[in-house]
Amino acid sequence: MLTIDALKQLGCNTDEGLSRCMGNEAFYFKLIGRVVDDKNFQALEDAVAAKNFDAAFEAAHSLKGVLGNLALTPIYEPVYELTELLREKKDIDYSEYLKTISEKRSELAGLLV
Repeated sequence: MLTIDALKQLGCNTDEGLSRCMGNEAFYFKLIGRVVDDKNFQALEDAVAAKNFDAAFEAAHSLKGVLGNLALTPIYEPVYELTELLREKKDIDYSEYLKTISEKRSELAGLLV
């Protein structure tokens, strides 16, 4: 169940996220629900697989902004690192980043049930 305590246990900075939502917990939770289904997660994976670093960077950068604004730290941190590598168009193995992002996204999605 999505609660402030559950988000804190996941490692999210809920104080920061809520402050950006003017303390409106219902609005904060609504935005979190939308993030889980953000199409940029799939776009990121597809672009990395295709070695389309420009498209991968765009998807990662978009996710970084949303995740940062909601202070969803466990997903934000690997997305941030990935964004910076993609900014430089580094042709490296991104699978560990993508795996961590997917796992943390799944954990967050599990709270929405």
